[in-house]
Amino acid sequence: MQTWFKEWFNTPYYHQLYFKRDDKEAAAFIDKLIQYLKPGAEARMLDVACGKGRHSVQLAGKGFDITGIDLSEDSILEAKNQETDRLHFYQHDMRLPFWINYFDYAFNFFTSFGYFKTQREHDNAIRTIAQSLRLKGTFVMDYLNVHYAEDNMVHQSEKEIDGINYIITKWYDETHFYKKILIEDEALQEPLAFTEKVAKFSLGDFTDMFAYQGLQIKEVFGDYQFANYSVKKSPRLIMIAEKIK
Repeated sequence: MQTWFKEWFNTPYYHQLYFKRDDKEAAAFIDKLIQYLKPGAEARMLDVACGKGRHSVQLAGKGFDITGIDLSEDSILEAKNQETDRLHFYQHDMRLPFWINYFDYAFNFFTSFGYFKTQREHDNAIRTIAQSLRLKGTFVMDYLNVHYAEDNMVHQSEKEIDGINYIITKWYDETHFYKKILIEDEALQEPLAFTEKVAKFSLGDFTDMFAYQGLQIKEVFGDYQFANYSVKKSPRLIMIAEKIK
């Protein structure tokens, strides 16, 4: 049975809705991140759920050796057009093991997590990332901040991008956030609809999940400018963790 994210992430509409406008924001965030991490010139980095590779390309442009993995075949096929001797892309499910004890840094950006049906699947994904890192390696996860997302949710909105209309409805329950996206495109015989579902993982949840896989959170930031994290006021939950065993 198709999972919602496997189908939705493989459409051009997903990339148009989320990524068309904010390459500058991605570049600024990567600049800030590298300034903070200060990786060595020979650092090897893993971009987990890399999509079409926008963050990977930014990192490779700084001279690092980057490997991007993503479940979406279409995204990886497009990303591969940008491959170099220091930029590599593979179609891969993050719930399954990848290279072991190989990378100095691993990244998971833009809430590219929390999609799976069971806790075991989420744990498997964290295990994949932890195992991919060398001892003392660094993992950076960028996730939504649950309390901020609840308090600032816009339940109904509409966007038009290049003549395509997106009607967005958001809601939540005790355990998940939901977003229904209705797509109206004259090229379609009838509108398309997708419903995203993302787990409400808190800092405490991640602390436990990370610790179980030998990762210890060292620093937490609340936005892409690396402001201090506030449970109520921060739009993002950006965690910097170290592999300690």
